[in-house]
Amino acid sequence: MPIQISSRSALILIVIAQFLGTSLWFAGNVAAQDFEALLGTSGMISWITSAVQLGFITGTFLYAFGSIADRYSPSAVFFYSAVLAATFNILLIILPVGFVSVLGFRFLVGFFLAGIYPVGMKIASDYYEKGLGSALGFLVGALVFGTSFPFLIKALGAEYSWKIILLVTSGLAIIGGSLVGFFVPNGPFRKANSVFDLGLLPKLAKIKSLQGAALGYFGHMWELYTFWALLPFLLMDLRNETSIGAENSFWTFAIIAIGGVSCVVGGLISGKLGSEKVALYSLAGSGICGVLLIIFPEIPNSMILPFLLIWGVLVTADSPQFSTLVAQSVKAEYRGTALTMVNSIGFGLTIISIQFNQFMSNHFLPREFLGWLAIGPILGLLGYRYFRGFSPSK
Repeated sequence: MPIQISSRSALILIVIAQFLGTSLWFAGNVAAQDFEALLGTSGMISWITSAVQLGFITGTFLYAFGSIADRYSPSAVFFYSAVLAATFNILLIILPVGFVSVLGFRFLVGFFLAGIYPVGMKIASDYYEKGLGSALGFLVGALVFGTSFPFLIKALGAEYSWKIILLVTSGLAIIGGSLVGFFVPNGPFRKANSVFDLGLLPKLAKIKSLQGAALGYFGHMWELYTFWALLPFLLMDLRNETSIGAENSFWTFAIIAIGGVSCVVGGLISGKLGSEKVALYSLAGSGICGVLLIIFPEIPNSMILPFLLIWGVLVTADSPQFSTLVAQSVKAEYRGTALTMVNSIGFGLTIISIQFNQFMSNHFLPREFLGWLAIGPILGLLGYRYFRGFSPSK
């Protein structure tokens, strides 16, 4: 007899699994300085981040093109993806370390993360016909905590080998995949789409409400991962320090992790105000933080951490709400494909943003160029308003 669980129990398991699985995301970033020492090179942080993002983009495109999460059991897709991502993470320890192998395995980790993050949202949408914004708030919050977790490991034991960090995160991902694969059955609101339709993506791309939600999400993504990836260097610059030690690793964890809390709180608020308001006000707020950095690059020491913590709150709170708007803009049988497609394009923008800002770092201090990430939120707000309209009273 198939397992049957409540929506609440399913969400709890998915949230835990999402946290455990996405701990793989920045595991390579924490080891970047070790790789630079081993390979005698520099700039590995941007290369490693971009490799994971490119893998995720490729994975989400192929998952979306094949409508994998809509045609097959999303829980099974989540499980196999988590196991494969963990395997390629571990192979970096087993096989000789080289520039190509580091980037290649991080690419493959990113590829199979495509079966964890957007598929987790798809599973949640199969359990929540109402209150999806709150559910995705918890889910994306778990992603944020998972992303920040390797920095906490580094902060608690700066002497830990990078191999330990990769082993721990791989083990966590396998546990997370097993929680969903074995204990979360298909949701009651799931509508399987067994037909492979080559024309599905172009059809979805014509939906105006989906276009608006997607453009808002794209503006958010232009800022988010670049802010996260270069945050240790921004901290180091603002605090006039010369290296990224245990303390800066801890604050990097805290600033990223607090965004997980804001995702949860924003999700709960969306139950009263609606996903649209939470998404747009959060996007505007994070854009304002960027503008403030442009205007006031010399931040007083006492204000550096409060300012970055506030930015960390605002830069993530809109993510689950834009995903909710994406899911609500299409029929139930297309939600997995729509979420994965929008994720694919959004993460594609992160590579452009990261590489552009890495180039800027060769000529300017982080405090002098990272504020210009505000361009993403500004264009996202304009794009959303053009396609969907916005009124504070809505």
